Amino acid sequence: MTSNTNNHRHDLISSENIKPLNLADVINFFWRWRKVLMIACGIAAITAIVVTMPFITKPKYQATHIFYPTKNNSISDALLTDARQRQKDPLEFGEEEEAEKAMQILLSGDLIGRLVRNFDLYKHYKINTTTEKYPKTAMDYKLKENISVTRTRYLSVKIEVLDENPQMAADLANGMALLYDSIKTEVQNQIAVPALQIVERALQSKRDKIQDIKDNMRKLGEEGITNYEEQSRALAEEIYKAQSSGKVSEMKKLLEEQKTLIKSGGDFVALNELIKLEEEKESDLIAQYERRVVDVNEKLSHKMTIEAASKPEIKFWPKRGFVTILSVLATFMATALILVFIELYRKQPSA
Repeated sequence: MTSNTNNHRHDLISSENIKPLNLADVINFFWRWRKVLMIACGIAAITAIVVTMPFITKPKYQATHIFYPTKNNSISDALLTDARQRQKDPLEFGEEEEAEKAMQILLSGDLIGRLVRNFDLYKHYKINTTTEKYPKTAMDYKLKENISVTRTRYLSVKIEVLDENPQMAADLANGMALLYDSIKTEVQNQIAVPALQIVERALQSKRDKIQDIKDNMRKLGEEGITNYEEQSRALAEEIYKAQSSGKVSEMKKLLEEQKTLIKSGGDFVALNELIKLEEEKESDLIAQYERRVVDVNEKLSHKMTIEAASKPEIKFWPKRGFVTILSVLATFMATALILVFIELYRKQPSA
């Protein structure tokens, strides 16, 4: 019992007498294990160099396409409206909202699907749709690994594509930008085409109404009413002359004509005013129709390209120097940690 108590006291005393770690101890530790550390780091460096060789790790090239989305959504509003009435300049760069919308289109399933079809990416990435259990998932993984769409600090949109084929990397980046333009136009046409059809129907309806008015005026013309004001004035003068000259029978005849003129004259005046009003509305509809036709049939780019992707000459990945340094540092730290545990294990008192 006394012996156990003494041993326990000795352990406590020993633990209390442990010296704090200092720089000399650290240097001494690395000096003692210098050969092991050098061998481990050397092996790591050689391994990294070998692994990053082209025949083992195929290099990837990066192509970048940068553009500013534009603000204009309607070609007619941007170009055919009076400059003093325009709310937006067609040449103005888009802001944060336009950049976010552009990114949403670039990352949409519609654009990605067209990109895959246009460049036959299943074949390019060697994904067999027959034998692969989840080919679409494998394609999504490849696209996320190799394609990046980000917004820059200057509110432009940057498309970055990695590929083992440098020309393919540039083609994919530029292809995405072109598809963005096409899809943005198609999305706008979803509204522009029905809008054109609505205005076209309204214009045709207005023309039919004007034609009905003209038909009614033609009927009145057949009854002898062609210009109510002029005819009324001329008839009043004839009645006055007949009355002054005492031509009673002629005056009665003229009075009957006046009654007929007055009876249908109101309709003529109303129709004449109505056709003027309807023709003004028709003129407005024609202007709208012409603008809607421009929106549907004409094309204006939705982006201002700042930097089109070109074929890269230098590989982007793997960076042999970076990989080698990172591997050596990681191996050095891991080996040192293992050696620390080895020394601690050796210093433990035997049972």
